[in-house]
Amino acid sequence: MLHTKSESDVTSLAPSSPSRSPKRPVYFVQSPSRDSQDGDKSSSIQATPNFRSPMESPSHPSVGRHSRNSSSSRFSGIFRSHSGRKVHRKRNDKGWPECNVIVEEGKYDEYEGDKRFTRRLQALMALLSFIVLFTILCLIIWGAARPYKAEITVKSLAMNSLFIGEGSDSSGVITKMLTINGSLRLGVHNPASFFGIHVSSSPVNLIYSEIVIATGQLKKYFQPRKSQRTAIVNLEATKVPLYGAGSTLVISDAGAFEIPLKLEFEIRSKGEVVGKLVTTKHRRQISCNIITVSSNINKPIRFRKSSCTYK
Repeated sequence: MLHTKSESDVTSLAPSSPSRSPKRPVYFVQSPSRDSQDGDKSSSIQATPNFRSPMESPSHPSVGRHSRNSSSSRFSGIFRSHSGRKVHRKRNDKGWPECNVIVEEGKYDEYEGDKRFTRRLQALMALLSFIVLFTILCLIIWGAARPYKAEITVKSLAMNSLFIGEGSDSSGVITKMLTINGSLRLGVHNPASFFGIHVSSSPVNLIYSEIVIATGQLKKYFQPRKSQRTAIVNLEATKVPLYGAGSTLVISDAGAFEIPLKLEFEIRSKGEVVGKLVTTKHRRQISCNIITVSSNINKPIRFRKSSCTYK
């Protein structure tokens, strides 16, 4: 058991004690902070140190007091404000000091909404850019394919039958009647090197004095690139009344006669350059004047370039 000594006893014993004797351990008294006193006021144990020299007495500044101050500041410093005053903080059920929760400004939903809107805008801009570039490319291809027109040539007209006789129309009017049967040969050339064409025509009319005496139609077909083809159009007419136009026809005793005819039609060509997205269309109007002699049946009539007009 340790006996508590007074300050006078320690002072009187200090000169007689040898200086080389080992120092006894020093005990420090640590007082709890106000916060800890509020939380736990049950008890506090204080140890009284033994001082063997005036240097170790409480009246002299010593390491112990400095350590006590530093220790006190170390434990209670975290609860001090910048001005040095102690800050009393509330404690939760577990005895820990309560802290304020940092509330973030804004919401994540707004940020996600802006991000989603930005992505949609970028996708829309990419789509519009693709459409513009594709349109420009199609225009370039269309401009390059535009000069390629189908070349049409009227080759020949063969009359298989040509006959003029007397007759009456549906109303009973007596007039000259014309019967004709022939075939027209056309040359079609596709000069395009990177697309084919679809070829068709309007009705092919054989006209005498502004009266259509025979007609035919070119069947629609597809012609590959850089190719030539001969198309055949059949012309037929049976007992076509000539009315007043027949009075100008001169028929010999042998039944031979000459009849001036005019051939009119239109050739249409359609090229699909990039599918149905980029197409080229061309039309060619053709008109030819011929004189048919009944005695030259079954002999094809050859056409020169000067015999027909191409528009």
